[in-house]
Amino acid sequence: MNIGQKILELLKKEITEVEYNRYIKHLTYDTRKSSSDLAIFYVPNTLVLNWIKNKYTSKIEHLFELNNKAKVTVKITLKNFETKTTIKNEIEKKPTQHSLLNPSHTFDNFMVGGSNQFAYAAVKSVSEKAGEVYNPLFIYGGVGLGKTHLMQAAGNVFQNQGKVVIYTTVEQFLNDFIRHLRNKSMPLFQEKYRNCDVLLIDDIQFLSNKDSIQEEFFHTFEALKGAGKQIILTADKHPKKIGGLEERLQSRFEWGLVADIQPPELETKIAIIKSKCEINKVVLTNDIINYIATVIESNVREIEGILSKLHAYSQLIHVDINLEFTKNVLKDQLQENLANLTLDTITKSVSKDLNIKPSEIRSKGRSKNLVYARRIAIYLCRELTQNTMPQLAKYFGMKDHTAISHTLKKINELLENDEDFKVKIEELTNKITSSY
Repeated sequence: MNIGQKILELLKKEITEVEYNRYIKHLTYDTRKSSSDLAIFYVPNTLVLNWIKNKYTSKIEHLFELNNKAKVTVKITLKNFETKTTIKNEIEKKPTQHSLLNPSHTFDNFMVGGSNQFAYAAVKSVSEKAGEVYNPLFIYGGVGLGKTHLMQAAGNVFQNQGKVVIYTTVEQFLNDFIRHLRNKSMPLFQEKYRNCDVLLIDDIQFLSNKDSIQEEFFHTFEALKGAGKQIILTADKHPKKIGGLEERLQSRFEWGLVADIQPPELETKIAIIKSKCEINKVVLTNDIINYIATVIESNVREIEGILSKLHAYSQLIHVDINLEFTKNVLKDQLQENLANLTLDTITKSVSKDLNIKPSEIRSKGRSKNLVYARRIAIYLCRELTQNTMPQLAKYFGMKDHTAISHTLKKINELLENDEDFKVKIEELTNKITSSY
């Protein structure tokens, strides 16, 4: 497998099967004309050419960069259309930047909401005063919430300022360390990482229980910090909660500022979907956008995949995208989300929203607030899981299934007659189904 085929295989893992089969699989890599800084692909027609050029050129270049550790210009063209002179001229127009930053990650296209506003403001501030404020800056949060986007947005700003920026993951840092250790070239490794202006490292939690690399990273951190160079780190949890991490590293990660990114609230997800629709030229009505926002999980990376899926299905079977069509296309997505729900996760969500302990919801307490919370939890557990009434009775400490049946009957009456109760049920349903 040549390097071009390898890159396309990597891309295949990041996009929908429909989109890959329709467009990307038609790319043919020219091994003879391509070089270390130029990758030439051919396509069969202008339709495929325009689609890939507009949507995937930057992504393919980024994958080459991750693989080669150097900037590569990707040229998508019709076979026998471009001359060598034209290609050469196009390369000369593009400045060479030896960085693994994704140029599409900017502050302008990062959707800010209540869940990420603090982290956004912190990173933006750091990008304006490298090494002067919040150093290091530690960003943590779940998968797909925008940590890497924010970090690389700052990196792109620094790079445009002429600073030497290194972006890497802990895995890449570790592999680089092992390679230099085996080759007995550690001075080169140290020179690379300790002489940059800005060091950006993703997934710092993977330093856990790796003593030798923690030792090396500690000295790298000290050298950069001492020289007033900026360090930005990301992880899936707060430094205090990363197990297997040396105490001295943990304390240094907290020296500057620790900022978290929470799963986006419904309004932010709606805004993200609208933004992605505009970028990907997908037209959706507000009711479809609202529906998608309620069924996707917290991982906002899913949004682009969903939009691509809808667009591809629509194009392939020649139908307009309406709400019914959307629900049909995304039914597997919804079923997968619901399959992850458990009685505990639902009860905890109700507990958090109503500020009542899960143990109290499952107790035999009869205060008005407890009864209200218990009814909601029982109803949602019945609606969103496959548990039987006897199983629910056991979980909530009730005598038998008849007690659950009586509670459900009462809830259905409230849903018909109490508008506030109905709204609360709908609100919690949306929160729960979009969070797990």
